[in-house]
Amino acid sequence: MKISELFNVSGKVAIVTGGSRGIGEMIAAGFLANGVKVYITARKEAALIEKANELSAKYACECIPVPCDLSTMEGMTNFVNFIESAEEHIDFLINNAGASWGEPYAEYSEKGWDKVMDLNVKSIFYLTQKLTPILKTKASIDNPSRVVNIGSIDGLNVPALESYAYGASKAAVHHLTRVQAKKLVGENILVNAIAPGPYESMMLGAAVNHDYSLIESRNPRKRIGSPEDIAGLAIFLCSRAGAYTVGAVIPSDGGLVGTAGHDLSQI
Repeated sequence: MKISELFNVSGKVAIVTGGSRGIGEMIAAGFLANGVKVYITARKEAALIEKANELSAKYACECIPVPCDLSTMEGMTNFVNFIESAEEHIDFLINNAGASWGEPYAEYSEKGWDKVMDLNVKSIFYLTQKLTPILKTKASIDNPSRVVNIGSIDGLNVPALESYAYGASKAAVHHLTRVQAKKLVGENILVNAIAPGPYESMMLGAAVNHDYSLIESRNPRKRIGSPEDIAGLAIFLCSRAGAYTVGAVIPSDGGLVGTAGHDLSQI
């Protein structure tokens, strides 16, 4: 029952997609700080390599960059082939890579819709499918592998912004999580989702001009999420402490969804 045992993830191997910035970087940093070898992905090679080198040096733990485009089947296949050539097993898969697209309702483009759905939903299903054999390699009842899908509170409420595909895609992620959990729990692979609210990121920052003060004032906790908030939840789900949590969608939003009386449409 000691915390050092309940939340111990050292010696594990993880993949964090979209791990070069934002929530993905926060989760990768949390793993690295606690002795997890981490593979991170992104499309922009130079920035990804720079971030991996920075994180490796900061936490004295191995962070390996794998540039790829996970929105395509070719990109996913190339990534899986690389992982299978480098590792005999994977313990944690964090499906974090995502995109958004905002346009007025009457002008909302098929290009934007497909970009969001391909990366946010399709890639989660197929990447998990392709990595299932390597996730099963060392998985057991006592030591299950984990898949954590990163959804959003925009998949739990109706967002104010005209990002129609994004909210729909994250609602799909939440339900896909439950479907995957049912399918994979018998293989000792536990699937859960985190639904983040406002965290510092390029995606949210662009929407608010990187001024989070209004968002903070409307949050029950009066702040946006910190790296410790999201990394701590991911570590819980991937540790012994979270080994009986299956098919859950857990908001990490300062109480926006769970606290009655807040107007979510204004967030």
